[in-house]
Amino acid sequence: MAFAFPWPISNAEWIAFSVAAFTALLGLLFLFAPGLSMRILRLRTAEGHPEAQAELRGRMAGFYLGLPLCCILLGQPLLYLALGFSWLLVAFGRLISMLSDAGLTTLNFAWLVLEFVLAASTIAFALGWLA
Repeated sequence: MAFAFPWPISNAEWIAFSVAAFTALLGLLFLFAPGLSMRILRLRTAEGHPEAQAELRGRMAGFYLGLPLCCILLGQPLLYLALGFSWLLVAFGRLISMLSDAGLTTLNFAWLVLEFVLAASTIAFALGWLA
C-alpha cells in the first residue's frame, strides 16, 4: 500500500488544512516553548512546581499536535470534523468561563471569535457546506 500526501485541492480543503496547520503550530509552540506559551496565555507556574510546564508540553501539545497532524497526513473529512468539534468545545469552555468566572474581557472575546471561526470552517468543510 502506497502512501500519498493528500494535498488540498479546493478552497474549502485549503481552509480546513490551514486550520489544522495553525493548530499544529500552536502544539509545537506548547511543546518547544512552554514558558513563552504560558506568557502568551497569561499563565504562570507556582513556585517550586516545574511540573506545570510538563502539563503544557504533554497534555496541551499532545492534543494540539496529534489530531491536526492526522488531519494533514490523512486528509479525511471525519478527522477534520473531529478537529472542528474540538475547537467548538474549546470555544464553549471559554464561553462558560466568560459567563461564570467574570471573564468578559476583550481578549477572551477575541479568542472566542477566533475559536468559533476555526471550528465553523472545519466543520463546514467536513460536512460539505463549503465548496
